[in-house]
Amino acid sequence: MNITLLGKKIGMTQVYDADNRLQPVTVIEVGPCPVTQVKTVEKDGYNAVQIGFGEQKASRMNKAEIGHLKNVESKPLVHLKEFRVEDVAGYKVGDVLTANRFSEGQYIDVIGVTKGYGFQGVMKRYNYSGQPATHGHMMHRRGGSYGMRQTPGHIFKGKQMPGHMGCVQRTVQNLSIVKVLPEKNIILVRGSLPGSNGSILSVRTAKKKGASKAA
Repeated sequence: MNITLLGKKIGMTQVYDADNRLQPVTVIEVGPCPVTQVKTVEKDGYNAVQIGFGEQKASRMNKAEIGHLKNVESKPLVHLKEFRVEDVAGYKVGDVLTANRFSEGQYIDVIGVTKGYGFQGVMKRYNYSGQPATHGHMMHRRGGSYGMRQTPGHIFKGKQMPGHMGCVQRTVQNLSIVKVLPEKNIILVRGSLPGSNGSILSVRTAKKKGASKAA
């Protein structure tokens, strides 16, 4: 079954594999994610499952969210997110999805928001080498000429220029799960993930490799 869970990036560590080789891994706390709503084609026009993650005080939620969660007898949750599924037969309101839905060696996709770096120049944003730093030169870290005042008379769309860097959604595909700790709702994933420690991630079964095992 193609599943998607919400989780939190904890940080990085190292573990030894079966061949006694040191493996760098990222630690993700996946779940518990209670199912708060199930949508069907007959009723809503499409199949989807809404899940939550992270408990909080009810005073921090708006009335609509409180009413929605009370109807399904769920505790106040920080995050609510809906995911499309092909079949909702395996889900019902009140179910709690945990890390034991994943297995060691399985391939997953991880979706998150990258770190934000604010307004940056071309050297940091696009790895430009910069211009001469010698005495008398007045354009050390600038990008140089961006366009002509005659033909075409404007800057082409997509030109690499200074601007906002980071804080965009990114998907890292086909990461292998090195270890699953179901009692702590933690999975260890080989590879780097978007976002800083403590950021929220969506972890799903890999779309390209499905439930196949890592070699």
